[in-house]
Amino acid sequence: MLEIALMFAVLCFAGGLFLNLWRIARGPSRADRILALDTMVINVISLLVLYGIWEGTSVYYEAAMLVAMVGFVSTVAYCRFVLRGDIIE
Repeated sequence: MLEIALMFAVLCFAGGLFLNLWRIARGPSRADRILALDTMVINVISLLVLYGIWEGTSVYYEAAMLVAMVGFVSTVAYCRFVLRGDIIE
């Protein structure tokens, strides 16, 4: 039963990931692209955690934490670039 639930969750998050990729490619504004990028990072984190549950190892949780930190920094840097045109002042 757990395998079925994990597979369903993986399919849902993977579908959300592909919809976020579509929003990044076709977003009408820069704000939509930034939000899609941030949501895409959240979907990748959830896929890593689900794969860690499936494999039964804690290595993927650490990878999910690294992706979360890099995703936060990249979202902030992209927002600063859009708003100011420069990342480092």
